Amino acid sequence: MSSHVSGSVSLLKQPKAVWAVAFACVIAFMGIGLVDPILPAISADLGATPAQTMLLFTSYLLVTGLAMFVTSFVSSRIGAKKTLLGGLALIVVFAALAGASDSVGMIIGFRAGWGLGNALFISTALATIVGAASGGADSAVILYEAALGLGIAVGPLVGGALGTISWRGPFFGTATLMAIALIALLISLGTSDEKAEPVRFTASFQALRHPALLTLGLAALFYNFGFFSLLAWSPFPLEAAAHTAGLAEFGAHQLGLVFCAWGIALAITSVFVAPVLTRWLGRRRTLYAMLAALAIVMTVLAVNVDNLVVLIGGIVVGGLFLGVMNTVLTESAMLATDLPRSVASSTYSGVRFVGGAAAPALAGVIATWWGYGAPYWIGCAGLLIAAGVIYLGRHHLTRIENPPVEAPAEEPLIFTATDA
Repeated sequence: MSSHVSGSVSLLKQPKAVWAVAFACVIAFMGIGLVDPILPAISADLGATPAQTMLLFTSYLLVTGLAMFVTSFVSSRIGAKKTLLGGLALIVVFAALAGASDSVGMIIGFRAGWGLGNALFISTALATIVGAASGGADSAVILYEAALGLGIAVGPLVGGALGTISWRGPFFGTATLMAIALIALLISLGTSDEKAEPVRFTASFQALRHPALLTLGLAALFYNFGFFSLLAWSPFPLEAAAHTAGLAEFGAHQLGLVFCAWGIALAITSVFVAPVLTRWLGRRRTLYAMLAALAIVMTVLAVNVDNLVVLIGGIVVGGLFLGVMNTVLTESAMLATDLPRSVASSTYSGVRFVGGAAAPALAGVIATWWGYGAPYWIGCAGLLIAAGVIYLGRHHLTRIENPPVEAPAEEPLIFTATDA
């Protein structure tokens, strides 16, 4: 309980390096939800099927997940600052190239390059915030997940606004915003960039031998089936339900508003509700409760896939539970082992995003076979499997309820002269 109290007191009193990285995280996470409102437009304008269009998520998330397994190796050798800036630079380049593309195949390929930059940035950013933030790991993860929620909330809003002009607008808009974030980090982080103790290339793969991290990683993999079934697939049934209801003008702007509300709900609960629930229930019980609640939401969406009002309400309510789930699961992964945080972060994030890559790839194909409600059933199954994984591995997770008072010894982080 003391860690929560400490975190609440010092949550807003952070070194400027932490705020600079958190700001860049907001912009980076915009890329996840940015394409949501324009998926139907891309499908229509470029003559692609929904299944093909869903690969924009899959290529991005798959490369992000796989690359994260080696980000700790990279950052320990060139320094966290260079890794962060290199990742942002790659996102700028590939987002701009995606906007200039003339086919879905080109966009899918450039989204993969975007995912590589995303991996270098996000994994290093999480380790940086956890290592440098005041108030311990709890406060750091809340900041990180708040940035995730805010980015995901703003992303669809920006995507919807720019998407009314052209589906290319959100890609060029992201490139511009990431360039601003890159400049902000260059100014805020100064010149100091101390390297950590070198991490072996295989460190993240070997980290999966740790039962606690493996348990949480597998849980995150299946949980992300639910997360991205909701996020990536929902624009298509929303558009179809709107047309069924006689709303011919339900396009990128309206989709952006729906997912903006979803992201706001996610951000609010990740910051304000997750700490309260973990105090009351503990982390493991909170995870069980959120997975069960999300499974119910997915069931409601699957059964009412033609009802626009139920779809919108279910998506926003789902965001409330997802916000708690993201924060508590990430906290647990950071606290579950005594591994260096950069290794734990890249390993956990890698498995998490690989799971996210699978859901969009399956959603379009499954919907073609069994209808628009089928991806929600698959997401529901993933959520229940995640709960089962946590239950089977519960004996390895005692540390997440009573983490050590002192942070584990690890690489010195990262920004020194610029932290004050």
